[in-house]
Amino acid sequence: MMATKTKETKETGKKEKTIKNKKDSKVLVIVESPAKSKTIKKILGDNYTIEASYGHIRDFPKNVLGFDVANNFEPSFIVIPEKKKVVNKLNEIAQKCSKIYLASDPDREGEAIAWHVRQVLDVDDSIIQRIEFNEITPKAVKYAVEHPREIDYDRVKAQQTRQILDRLVGYKISPVLWEKLRNNHLSAGRVQSVALRMICEREDEIERFKPVEYWSISALLEKENLEFEAELQKYQNKKIEISNEEEAKKITEYLTQKTTKFIVDKITTKETTRKPSPPFITSTLQREASSKLGYGVSKTMQIAQKLYEGIEIDSDGAVGLITYMRTDSVRISDDAQAAAKEFILNNYGEKYYPQTPNNYLKSDKKNVQDAHEAIRPSYPERTPQSLREHLTSEQYRLYKLIWDRFMSSQMSNAKISNTSIDISAGDYTLKSGTSSVVFDGFLKLYSEEETGIKKSMPPLAKNDVLNCKKINPKQHFTQPPPRYSEATLVKALEEHGIGRPSTYAPIITKIQTKGYVEKIEKALAPTLLGRTVSKQLVEHFKKIMEYKFTAEMESKLDDIADKKALPDKVLKDFYEPFIKTVTEARQNMQRINIESDVICPNCGKPMVVRTSRYGSQFLGCSGYPECKTMMPLNTKPEDVSAEPEVCEEKCEKCNSDMIFKVGPYGKYMECTNPECKNRKKIVISTGVQCPKCQNGEIVQRKSKYGKIFYSCSKYPDCDFVLWNEPTGEKCPECGALLVKKILKKGTFVECSSKECKYSKELEDV
Repeated sequence: MMATKTKETKETGKKEKTIKNKKDSKVLVIVESPAKSKTIKKILGDNYTIEASYGHIRDFPKNVLGFDVANNFEPSFIVIPEKKKVVNKLNEIAQKCSKIYLASDPDREGEAIAWHVRQVLDVDDSIIQRIEFNEITPKAVKYAVEHPREIDYDRVKAQQTRQILDRLVGYKISPVLWEKLRNNHLSAGRVQSVALRMICEREDEIERFKPVEYWSISALLEKENLEFEAELQKYQNKKIEISNEEEAKKITEYLTQKTTKFIVDKITTKETTRKPSPPFITSTLQREASSKLGYGVSKTMQIAQKLYEGIEIDSDGAVGLITYMRTDSVRISDDAQAAAKEFILNNYGEKYYPQTPNNYLKSDKKNVQDAHEAIRPSYPERTPQSLREHLTSEQYRLYKLIWDRFMSSQMSNAKISNTSIDISAGDYTLKSGTSSVVFDGFLKLYSEEETGIKKSMPPLAKNDVLNCKKINPKQHFTQPPPRYSEATLVKALEEHGIGRPSTYAPIITKIQTKGYVEKIEKALAPTLLGRTVSKQLVEHFKKIMEYKFTAEMESKLDDIADKKALPDKVLKDFYEPFIKTVTEARQNMQRINIESDVICPNCGKPMVVRTSRYGSQFLGCSGYPECKTMMPLNTKPEDVSAEPEVCEEKCEKCNSDMIFKVGPYGKYMECTNPECKNRKKIVISTGVQCPKCQNGEIVQRKSKYGKIFYSCSKYPDCDFVLWNEPTGEKCPECGALLVKKILKKGTFVECSSKECKYSKELEDV
């Protein structure tokens, strides 16, 4: 299942070519990105020419399937039009070189890119070989050059099978959606649609959720002027559940009686061991970067890509700082383990290194590409602090996260002392406790949660009588499951076996750019359009949308790469029932308008989801073209009023009243004089003077993609811009404006200058 070409065999892709020009002794190494080429050039020296393919150079033709179903799904690739100059340049250089190494990324996609490059090079195959390395270090790169290999055609076949499957789903289902949902901008995807289903089902679950009332009761106790809290746990040695205020009131009255004594009944101290977490794989890095740094999945991968490809470090030049960041393996090389051991022993001492090195590989874990390593620093001795001046703030924070996690994964276990105290109060039992670190071990560097002394406790002994200062009953309600964040969606996809490390970020980006999902306070919420599309897909393409089916298909792709399955059979088994389903869906799916619950304020008809010619979504009146009312997609029914709201501001052109109106991009002001028709944007000022021109104010604006940013009111005369809200204060270190940043772990103020690393929690400023 390879693209055919003159004298090219289907099984190997080898070609007979003539050497046109006389060759010199130079070796050509072809990588994917210019950033990587810079780092490798420094390692290999002047006898090597390093060139970039700039990613993929061939693809299926646009607007057609690009493969022959009747001929065992034989693909037909073409050079991407924008890459013709790249191909010409590579060929020009290749003709003059005696050896060519294809050094694309060490995964299936990289293997496929290497194969495509080989197909377009007009030189003899005998001089072309494949090399791969997991980190861009002198040892790894030189070892790869000394141990070249042939292209792994099974990996290439697995990647091509994925492309064909995705193409089939997209090209066959999307037209059905265009026709039935009256929207030519819709698309379906083999994996993205399943991710959308997850988000929609979570939203359904949230909406169906009915909160249940329950109460908790705590006591503020005191001994020797030291106060601590204890929680009510049991009644007559059975777990207690308080479901309403009446029950809580009765218990509170009992506990507040003067005759009720609070006596220490039992003290249990137990020492536990906490093991370090394994080094990062793609999914865990994305989750932890979201939790600790507030970075989205795509942003995390973009920063990691730069760290992998190389950062300029003084006289050292470009240095690759981390290993390949698309991996699902926790394997660590012997060299990296030895380097970590040396660093830990030299900097922390023998007690911080375990008797035997920590190993996180599980032999029973399926679908793991263990040729890869975990994500770790390429040079463990390069501490985050030693590199801080060479990295941007974002690069430093992510590198520190990776370095800390890897180094801690090689350290000794931590020992925690947990003390539990049972306190009797008549028939009731309350519990309190404290934890302390006996030996910090790996916690010296890294922890996924806060660890340390949890409570301040007085010295207690069995039968001690405690003073009760206060009883605190508190009402609670059970909470619905939270919406997925980017990080928790990645975790769910991984748990279901859907997608692979290289696909998580593109999946999440796609469902947002298509308007199926929007971010609300960093959570992923389905739009009306997304829920409608998902509902139709689940109803009419049930098999394709099943989690288990999608996961099984991923396993089949792995089997192809491992020579356990034939791509032609996998595709045929998928194709025949799939085409039958598409035909049935085209016959049975009803044509529908995607109606919202918003009523047009001008004619009273329902507002429906429409798409502009540029792909942006908005609400338009279903009475179009007679009624041309439009408003933003996220408009709520309560936001729409039949009576226009009059502005305080008068029209600067004719002095008539201005009224607020709603268009596809939000609220604006319009003159009531029909002959004037003056319109104005609503400007929200921060009240902060522009530091660049000193004349304008920083005002809130919205990009064409709906993202809020802040810029000078004198634009376009002044181009000052910020992506975060300015506080009005200046940085104490460099004098630039401070901006507010809201992360999961709190609200921070940071310097707006990229060169400055100043950052503090808002409450501390």
